[in-house]
Amino acid sequence: MKPGNLGKGYIQVYTGNGKGKTTAALGLSVRAAGHGLRTAIVQFMKGWIDYGELNGVRMLAPYVEIHQAGRDTFVNRNEPDPEDVRLAREGWELAKRLIAEGKADIVVLDEINCAMDFGLIPVEDVLDTLRRKPAGMELILTGRGAPKAVIEMADLVTEMKEVKHYYAKGVDARVGVER
Repeated sequence: MKPGNLGKGYIQVYTGNGKGKTTAALGLSVRAAGHGLRTAIVQFMKGWIDYGELNGVRMLAPYVEIHQAGRDTFVNRNEPDPEDVRLAREGWELAKRLIAEGKADIVVLDEINCAMDFGLIPVEDVLDTLRRKPAGMELILTGRGAPKAVIEMADLVTEMKEVKHYYAKGVDARVGVER
């Protein structure tokens, strides 16, 4: 399939405090690759080399590509390090270019909701880009704290709600499941 065969192309938001937002977006990318569609993923606030999706996506090339825009440490919400801001803005410039070029059928902006919520990327800039999305391109925005204006603009919003999680019992992130 050539880019643009998704009809109108929609804006999807996966948000909330529950587990599964990135996993849902990656699952959609796998499904799309199975139909010959191309997905570009930009991960904001992530720079850790041991995420399983990095190796998994390499196996899906050339249908899925992934780019990280962050460091391998947590971002201080109240006082972000200038390096975190710089990396997020660089990632956002890449994401805008990927969207404008229109070569991907799907663009996943992983953890962009958090990046906006933490003040690393201006919400209005994201809204402006969403308004100018090419027809036929699907945009997926993931992360906790999706801004109200993004939720209102989206065509589909899923909120992951944590009911119960084994982290509460002291279970660390496991290879192949959480990372």
